[in-house]
Amino acid sequence: MTSSTASQEMYRPALAWRALGLTLALTALALFADQWAYHAWHDPKVYERDWGRLLRVMGFLGTWVALAVAIALQEGRDLAQRPLARRRAWLLIGSAALGGLAAEILKLVIRRERPAVHEGLYGFRDFADRMFSTSGLAMPSSHTLVAFAGAAMLARLYPRARWVGYVLAAGCGVSRVMARAHFVSDVVLAAGCGWIVAFLLAKRWSPVTE
Repeated sequence: MTSSTASQEMYRPALAWRALGLTLALTALALFADQWAYHAWHDPKVYERDWGRLLRVMGFLGTWVALAVAIALQEGRDLAQRPLARRRAWLLIGSAALGGLAAEILKLVIRRERPAVHEGLYGFRDFADRMFSTSGLAMPSSHTLVAFAGAAMLARLYPRARWVGYVLAAGCGVSRVMARAHFVSDVVLAAGCGWIVAFLLAKRWSPVTE
């Protein structure tokens, strides 16, 4: 292993830890905006509008599966590129799916309930109460984590178009706050965790080489 390769291998895990630290710091700052956003950003009809439904669907795994299939079909037309196309498709699906799984696990650990349950105040479910059910739990936002995990992997696959995925993922998070399904801090934590999921997955299975 060359010195530059060794340095890169040391840098990449450090980057993941820095990303985690930044995520936690931004989540802590977002706590100060939670109450204000709950009252100021509320739009009960956000998902009755086309743009609201578009943003929300970015948080569904099926959206990323459909996009991955399109990528595999398009890039796999060249027989020589077919293995790489399949890898990229599976990485996109895997990133979004692992993002959703991470969100469910974190919800069971943190156990903070949705904003509307306590009229904008924080409330936490006791571990003895539906220990393994995430229904009604909000931190982090599953939709936002799936959206950012997919967008972050998409950015690695197609760097020049990365802003498209990130803008839609951010919009997904904003729409969840507007619907009072989540606090701002739920969304911020989810966004950072989504990026970390994609980073770790791409570190293990490179999306750009065979």
